[in-house]
Amino acid sequence: MSKYDDASWHYGGDFPEGLPKKNGATHTGMFLNWCINNGLISDELKEDAKEEIEKLKRREITGAELIMDFCDGKFSEDDLNDLGNSFAKDYYADDTNFGNRYSSFADDYVNIFDGKAEENDYQYETFYHIEDTYENYDLMKLVIAHRFEEWKEYIQN
Repeated sequence: MSKYDDASWHYGGDFPEGLPKKNGATHTGMFLNWCINNGLISDELKEDAKEEIEKLKRREITGAELIMDFCDGKFSEDDLNDLGNSFAKDYYADDTNFGNRYSSFADDYVNIFDGKAEENDYQYETFYHIEDTYENYDLMKLVIAHRFEEWKEYIQN
C-alpha cells in the first residue's frame, strides 16, 4: 500500500503551535471528499466507512474529519478505485508530468486560498491555517473538477 498523504507528516513536522492536528489533513480531506462525491473511491472504503461517507455526503462531517477519525490520518491507494488512483498519481502527487504541465493539487490549493485571502485583504499565516469548511471545499471542488477534465484529455493524448 502506497500512501499519498498522512496527517502526521504535517503535524509531526514544522506545524504551527496551537492548531488542531486535524489541520494537517484539511487539504487531503478536500481531495478525498471530492473523490467520494465523484465515484472514485474503492469498494473497500465504501464498505468500511459507509456510515461516515453518508455523513460526509450530508455535510455533517468534513473530509479531514473522516481522514482523522476513520482513516487514522492516512490517505492511500487503498482508499481509491483504479480511476481515482490514476488521477491521484498524476494530480495529487507532487512533481508529475501532468502537474508540471497543468498544476498539482497542492499548487491549486495554495493558489485558490491565497487568492481568496488576498480578495479579503487577508493572508494565511501558513498552509495549515486554511479553514476546514464546506465554503472552502466548495471553492476547491470546482478546481479539482476542472483538473479532472483536463486530466481525462491529457491521458487520451
